[in-house]
Amino acid sequence: MPDQPMSEKERWEGRFRAPDYIFGQEPNAFLKAQAPLLRGRTSALSVADGEGRNGVWLAEQGLDVLTIDFSPAALAKARALADERGVRLRTELVDITTWHWPTVAYDVIVAIFIFVAPAERAAFFASLKKALKPGGLLLMQGYRPQQLSYRTGGPPDAERLYTRSILEAGFGDMAELTIHEHDSVISEGTAHVGMSALIDLVAKK
Repeated sequence: MPDQPMSEKERWEGRFRAPDYIFGQEPNAFLKAQAPLLRGRTSALSVADGEGRNGVWLAEQGLDVLTIDFSPAALAKARALADERGVRLRTELVDITTWHWPTVAYDVIVAIFIFVAPAERAAFFASLKKALKPGGLLLMQGYRPQQLSYRTGGPPDAERLYTRSILEAGFGDMAELTIHEHDSVISEGTAHVGMSALIDLVAKK
């Protein structure tokens, strides 16, 4: 009987079992640059946060943070990183495609390099908006299809990547929306290194 193909969860769990932090321990550069927008906000959700680098940084900014991911190995690393940095980080084992998303719960939601299947994208975007409080801040960064020529990170299929039109269609109903497309060099652990085709979103509900 042929081996069954490895599921996405199994693939990521295997990657996160590595002893090092494959995406590093420092926050995403785009997220860090948004620090001024976090002032006065108290609660944050870091979505599919992996090993916790972004959730821990948010906690260091004084926010009450819930980090969610579907990998137990990743969340164990996130808790260890929070302990090392001396901050409190709540974690929950979650599949974002089946999670019962809270309603009007967070001042800030961070979704960095998250690429769901196209059939799940509309529901995912709706869940992000649903979970934000009025006036809440949504911060997203992803890859554009041009990333396939750089091959410095991200999924290998263009359908999962973001374009301006996809984000405008998904978040055009937000009270404020800024989208920035750029090619930049990033260095995040061993998994994201080199010139990258990026797209950033900053939105308020």
